[in-house]
Amino acid sequence: MRNLVRGASLLTLCVIVVACANAVPPSRMNQYLTLDEPPAPDSLLKTEQPPLKAGLVLVPDQVDQTAPAVLPEEALVRLGDTLKQDIARVLPVTITEVLSAEGVRPRDQGGDLSRLVDLAKSKELDYLAVVVVSSTEQEYPVTLFLGATTHAQPGYRRDNWSLLEFALLDMKSGKAVMQAEGRGWATLDRPTAPGINQWYPVVYLRPQDPERRIWPPTYEGAPNTLRVVSFEQAEKRLALKLQNSWLGQLEADAAARRSS
Repeated sequence: MRNLVRGASLLTLCVIVVACANAVPPSRMNQYLTLDEPPAPDSLLKTEQPPLKAGLVLVPDQVDQTAPAVLPEEALVRLGDTLKQDIARVLPVTITEVLSAEGVRPRDQGGDLSRLVDLAKSKELDYLAVVVVSSTEQEYPVTLFLGATTHAQPGYRRDNWSLLEFALLDMKSGKAVMQAEGRGWATLDRPTAPGINQWYPVVYLRPQDPERRIWPPTYEGAPNTLRVVSFEQAEKRLALKLQNSWLGQLEADAAARRSS
């Protein structure tokens, strides 16, 4: 009975941890866009010549300006390239323009996306895909073990929770036709003193695959590797959600046609 109670307590703790992770970082999309109405993906079915042309903009969001950058510029470009390919793969939309988010600020800093919307219209794009990129990190001291458990080493653990928020805007109506988000979570373990490169620093995925280990190329660049890995997981989940949403819309439309 004691083991059963202990197992139930551990399960409850895991559920609480995952639930908390699902809210970290909080959504920031409403700081850039007003989405008063629910998205209408069925409007994509009414187009005469799919795939349609769309622009893509990645908006790196930092609530705390003293915090580390969301991603290095080079990694942000690679993330955009991956999103560009996956959006074209799962939606009837082709990204023909990647727009710079330079100068874009959240509403609480007096900014919005009106300039980019006007730019997308001037380029005669049918849609604008907006992706808000945000993350939260927490670092705390831990005891790290070398090999199995033969030698303890003081160190730090850094958790990164990443969030990609996607909205596809129709340039004619100004409304969102699709909306989704993808979240990632990864952890970096590093000793207080560098040089133990056989084991550390190391990044691993959470919560689903704590045994898969990724070794950063350098000790100094390990935090950037952590962010890249975390956002890669967020991108994969975002692409999967967009795919499932679109397939669900196609199935609903086919069912409506059969019943009519």
